[in-house]
Amino acid sequence: MGYVVNGQELACDDQGYLVEADTRDEASRAIAEAEGIELTDAHWEVIRYLRDEFAAHGHTPNFRNMIKGFQEIRPEADSQYLYDLFPMGPAKQAVKIAGLPQPYGKGGY
Repeated sequence: MGYVVNGQELACDDQGYLVEADTRDEASRAIAEAEGIELTDAHWEVIRYLRDEFAAHGHTPNFRNMIKGFQEIRPEADSQYLYDLFPMGPAKQAVKIAGLPQPYGKGGY
């Protein structure tokens, strides 16, 4: 299963994560569509946060660190806020939609 973005198929693993990061917004839109999620400004805030974390550390945070880090951007964000946006698990589904490779272990560092 791959995603097609601008006529190019993006390689992904058996769970739908990209093999190589692709941080183009078009890639996120294609993955979100496949996941059945309509992206809002709130989704994009999380996606950009995860992309920044990946660029800075080479991987994405686990769920606990994701909440703590994202609250620096949006103080009212809690686990329910993130699950409302990404119901299949923010540390996994949001990473997938952000166009990033599958997180380590149970969702990152």
